[in-house]
Amino acid sequence: MKITRQSKREARDLYRSCLDEDGLSESRAKEVVAKLLADKPKGYYATVSHFLRLIRLDVRQRTAIVTTAEECLPEQRDQLSRRLRVRYGDGLHFIYRVDPAVIGGMRVQVGSDVYDGTILNRLERLKASF
Repeated sequence: MKITRQSKREARDLYRSCLDEDGLSESRAKEVVAKLLADKPKGYYATVSHFLRLIRLDVRQRTAIVTTAEECLPEQRDQLSRRLRVRYGDGLHFIYRVDPAVIGGMRVQVGSDVYDGTILNRLERLKASF
């Protein structure tokens, strides 16, 4: 589906109207989508789809996915959360995953930023160098 400039502009304006001092207001976003779906103005489907894309990007930028081979200790979680909150702000949500395939180390993804210090990544890079 092709999204027009006007639909993108409207979606950006709606997205900005859903922001408050704490970040994205979930209740406002729900109200905006409900109103658009009820009124169905011209090009509403493209506007809603782009608006939802902007919301997904916002949520992804405020979520830290931490993958380790074993469960992190509470001290490690606290230290990591402090460091990431300094870099990305206080609105960060954490998801901790345990994946034995990483063998050791830690992989942290916040939005499109990836910090991969796992042994699996090192082995993959070593394999690619041969």
